[in-house]
Amino acid sequence: MYPPELVKPMKDDLTNVGFQQLTTPTEVDHLIEQTKGTLLLVVNSVCGCAAGNMRPGVKLSLNNDKAPSTLGTVFAGVDGEATTQARKYFLPYPPSSPSIALFKDGKLVHFLERHHIEGGTAQMIAENLAEAYNEFC
Repeated sequence: MYPPELVKPMKDDLTNVGFQQLTTPTEVDHLIEQTKGTLLLVVNSVCGCAAGNMRPGVKLSLNNDKAPSTLGTVFAGVDGEATTQARKYFLPYPPSSPSIALFKDGKLVHFLERHHIEGGTAQMIAENLAEAYNEFC
C-alpha cells in the first residue's frame, strides 16, 4: 500500500476532471450496476505509464463530441478491495494496472490493458477511447 499523501496528486489528476473515486467494493458495485448509459472506469496507478500516458490520454479523450455519462476510478495499491472488485467486472481480462474499462448499461464493451497503455502515447489512448465513445456513447 502506498501512503495517501503520495497518491493524492495522482488521484486528484482524475477527480479534478469529474471522476468519482471509489474506495470500497460496495461503491464499485453500485456505480457499475446502477449506471444507465456509459461508464468509464479507470484503474489508476503510481507507475510512469499512468502518469505519462494513461491519465493524460483519458483526460484528452473526454474532449470528444461523445463521451461517457459517468466517470469512476479505483487506485491499485491503495484501494485494494475496490480495485479487486472492479477487476471482477473486467473478466476475462487479467488484472492489469493501469487499465481502462468502458461499460454500457453495466456491461463491459471496451477495455485497455496495461500493455496497450505503456506502449502507446496519450494521443493514441485518447483516439482509441474516442473511437469507443463514438460507438457506444
